[in-house]
Amino acid sequence: MNLADVDAIEELELEDQPRTLIEATYRQLRRDIVEGRLAAGEKLRVEHLKSCYDVSSGTLREALALLISDSLVVAQGQRGFRVAPMSLADLEDLTRMRILLECEALRESMAQGTDDWEADIVSAFHKLTLAEQRLRTDPRAAFDDWEACNRQFHEALVGACKSARLLKTRRLLYQQSERYRRMSVVKGPPPAEVHEEHRAIFEAVLARKADDAVALLTAHTHRAHAVIKKAGLLQ
Repeated sequence: MNLADVDAIEELELEDQPRTLIEATYRQLRRDIVEGRLAAGEKLRVEHLKSCYDVSSGTLREALALLISDSLVVAQGQRGFRVAPMSLADLEDLTRMRILLECEALRESMAQGTDDWEADIVSAFHKLTLAEQRLRTDPRAAFDDWEACNRQFHEALVGACKSARLLKTRRLLYQQSERYRRMSVVKGPPPAEVHEEHRAIFEAVLARKADDAVALLTAHTHRAHAVIKKAGLLQ
């Protein structure tokens, strides 16, 4: 993975509308993988998929290359492509790395954050609060809206961090964990405690209590792993 790959993925994620057929195909495939319509470990047959998505083999392969950079697809040499597998071991490793980067970025943001940084966090938390009310009512239907608001809140928390490389890598790992978040929210127990975790982080950050905020963020980032393991959703 290099920074150019991360830049390309990040740009696609931020655009409201795809600008090319490759981008549109990438988004459709990514959504189908994240939502489980293309299952973890499933073989991706180019000839079959190009008919399903009504694109050429070249376009499909370009989209799959982006998904490899996104760690959602793996190439198997001459044997083609598969959806990246999911496992507790992978989630544990992903969670560990996310905590290292998230907490470092948060500490730096809290040390350097301005009034505008705080205002962005307040706005993001308000939107997240409304999304979490809907999430408690219907986790499956409300997940996409909640995921967008959740991402905005977590990005606001680290918005004053000055390290571009840290932020890019952190964002990539956050994207890679989306499948696991969806599984824990949609298939796990009702996410009744999520909002209180976010509120505690929010309050600690605005109070500039760095140690408390980092401890709360660490526990919060472990949530998906704990829920999935307890519910026996993955081995």
